[in-house]
Amino acid sequence: MIPLVAMQFTGEVDWTGSDFVVAGILLMVTGLGFVFASRKVKTATQRVLVGGVIALAFVYVWAELAVGIFTNLGS
Repeated sequence: MIPLVAMQFTGEVDWTGSDFVVAGILLMVTGLGFVFASRKVKTATQRVLVGGVIALAFVYVWAELAVGIFTNLGS
């Protein structure tokens, strides 16, 4: 909702419908991945580690889709 609200007040945020769909898919996959992975592990410590790995994967994909921060170095 933040990009949708920001689009009402500034021209700096310019999301299309496909951007919202991709963001929704990314959030859904991340959430489902955590739920399924946390059901497989036994202890709370393992759940925290799994959650951390999934969160790092989410941040990596988000940054890559947003600005290509990891594959467009130096360009």
